[in-house]
Amino acid sequence: MAILRPARAIAAAAVVAASLAPAVASAQTLTQDEALELAFPSADFERRTAYLDEEMLSSAARRAAPDVPIETGVVTYYVARSGGQSLGVAYFDVHRVRTLPEVLMVVVGLDDRILRVESVSFHEPPEYRAPVGWLRQFSDGGLDEDLSLKGRIANITGATLTAGAASRAVRRSLALHSVIDPLGEGRE
Repeated sequence: MAILRPARAIAAAAVVAASLAPAVASAQTLTQDEALELAFPSADFERRTAYLDEEMLSSAARRAAPDVPIETGVVTYYVARSGGQSLGVAYFDVHRVRTLPEVLMVVVGLDDRILRVESVSFHEPPEYRAPVGWLRQFSDGGLDEDLSLKGRIANITGATLTAGAASRAVRRSLALHSVIDPLGEGRE
């Protein structure tokens, strides 16, 4: 009998490991550097941090939408440059989808419109992950009412929470972008 217990324990551990393998494999798809390189190949990146006061936080919250929480006044972002010229800004938004986190990279161009949205990390079951084609809907979007699930962004059947979380992340990133003046050009 004593010999069977370790065998059962090993078998049980194997079943658990096999059941977790797809979730673990899908959890991290890109490193931060890989994501930045996808957005701006061969660019140099400058990591910056903005510290928002209460007025800036209120302004960002108003711009984002009532259902888009902005919970921190510390925003880290990456300015892409090539040949001394700014190319755009990347934000990494960490948020919860259902019970587990997701990280999206939201890339904003010089015209304050979305250049790209990339899923960097997704810890929910893989079948709930937003497809790359779905994320492309955000491209060229600006911070307006149309950039939402009630506007031009289609929902994802069977992954409504993912669609909502991604839409809020994009709106949050654009709202923060609009108040921090990441390129120091005084635009508002």
